[in-house]
Amino acid sequence: KEIILDFDPTDNTVYGHQENRHYHGYYKDYCFLPLHVFCGDDLLVSLLRPSNIDGSRYAGAIIRLLTKRFRQAWPEVKILLRGDCAFGRRAIMRWCEHNDVDYVVGISGNKRLQALAKVLTEQAETQYNDSQEKQRLFSEFTYAAKSWKQERRIIAKAEHHSGGTNLRFVATTLKHEPETISSENYCPRGNMENKIKQLKLDFYSDRNSCKNFLANQFRLLLSSIAYTLLTELRRSHCQLTQLAKAYGQTVRLKLIKIGVIIMKNTRRIQFLLASHHPYQSEFRQAAFSINSS
Repeated sequence: KEIILDFDPTDNTVYGHQENRHYHGYYKDYCFLPLHVFCGDDLLVSLLRPSNIDGSRYAGAIIRLLTKRFRQAWPEVKILLRGDCAFGRRAIMRWCEHNDVDYVVGISGNKRLQALAKVLTEQAETQYNDSQEKQRLFSEFTYAAKSWKQERRIIAKAEHHSGGTNLRFVATTLKHEPETISSENYCPRGNMENKIKQLKLDFYSDRNSCKNFLANQFRLLLSSIAYTLLTELRRSHCQLTQLAKAYGQTVRLKLIKIGVIIMKNTRRIQFLLASHHPYQSEFRQAAFSINSS
């Protein structure tokens, strides 16, 4: 059994003078920098942070806590940390290596890495010029930054197309082939971007309008709990309906945000839906599933 933990920061733009709000050069606005951790569809961590910090701040403490808890429940479980360049930090990678946790994290390119991948980029460009078709090539090498005490395995991916060359680097402890690590182990982390977008659009996690920082953290937790509840509703009680893979906003509109007449007496509570409601069947199946669980 393997647990894949996806770490990713995002920006929550603010428009007032909230406590701990700062200007962020990358997002070019005043914002917070919350950190989210997902395991598949499950949201495990939502931590609101000021935006004047490193993108990996507190990630080390979180991976330690999560690893400890998972291994209490499943001592033999394999854990994989997955994140973008914000988490390619020496301390995080070193802790993972010393605690039997695999990682696949992005590494920011520099002149040394570009030099090591020069043959790969030239090959991709040559093959594109010969075929006029987009090229995607992979290679691997060992590399140690000045602050590292050891060399680490680096996977390089070079793409060449009409727009030029796109070169990316990933550091990893995995033993698979370079293309497998890039395509099957690292790139799927992009699905987490959709989950964060859903958390913002459908559950309003970016509405941090309280003046007090802790109050905004509490608002973020409420949005995260709502996401968790609707994810469990969809997965456990809507699996036989057309809403089994629906987004949170769709589940809210079709099953929750509907008008009904509620009749209550000493023996039962009745929900009287409109006879023309198009999702009566889905509502009934979900309600019966919840009632029987």
